[in-house]
Amino acid sequence: MDQKKLNAFFEEKVKAAKIQFERTVECKHTEFDDLYPYMSEQPTFFWYKRYVAWQELLTVTKLASELGIDWKSFFTHTQISFIEKKILDAKVLDHWFEECRQES
Repeated sequence: MDQKKLNAFFEEKVKAAKIQFERTVECKHTEFDDLYPYMSEQPTFFWYKRYVAWQELLTVTKLASELGIDWKSFFTHTQISFIEKKILDAKVLDHWFEECRQES
């Protein structure tokens, strides 16, 4: 695979992981809900779903970094900071969209 195709591939993966995580933050339906439809009744399901989406986002951005592919252009400064710290906590969930809302 040439570098252009690799870059395009990872850019799509980063975008998809970001959308998936953001949908979990907003408590919207994701493909994860389709995998475990019986779990949606469980209160801990939403936290578990967020952690799975967060881990996917961290994995894709880590691989992109290791391959020298820019992933940071898809995120705000605050979001980049959260990803680099790798810890998913209430602060991430509360402030993930903060810069985006300020810009609007």
